Amino acid sequence: MVDTDSIAQLIEPSLGAMGYRVVRVLMTGGRRATLQVMAERLDDLPVTHDDCATISRCVSALLDVADPIAGAYTLEISSPGIDRPLVRAEDYERFSGFEAKIELAVPLGGRRRFRGRLIGTAGGVIRLLTEAGETQLPLDTVVRAKLILTSDLMAARQHAFLEPDPPGR
Repeated sequence: MVDTDSIAQLIEPSLGAMGYRVVRVLMTGGRRATLQVMAERLDDLPVTHDDCATISRCVSALLDVADPIAGAYTLEISSPGIDRPLVRAEDYERFSGFEAKIELAVPLGGRRRFRGRLIGTAGGVIRLLTEAGETQLPLDTVVRAKLILTSDLMAARQHAFLEPDPPGR
């Protein structure tokens, strides 16, 4: 079994120094194993093809030296996209105000899947505004979470990309 947390720890310092943030490292099976490294730019601009190529060269070199994966695999570099996964506690704060889908490992009140507007996190719980009101979901039981593509999210993303640099920058 491949320890993707160790791989993330291995590549995060180098990618951070290059201006990127590791969003997620995931190993998938199939005919040939694939190591997916999802990364975004620290300046929040869109990830380009050139960014992916740069990240790929760096990650390949680090993996060649550390050799954490036995056998053959394909390295896949991708951006999280606009409807990105929510992986870390800070993601829930960063995207507070936007809609998300969250799936838990264990049911809470008879449900495992929730959808609503992110309010943030506090004391190890995600605060989510659902149709039924505020719901608190234990962060350590989240199996999968992602933003939902809405007009609010698209408008905010477009505004961020079109925002001019502040004077003196």
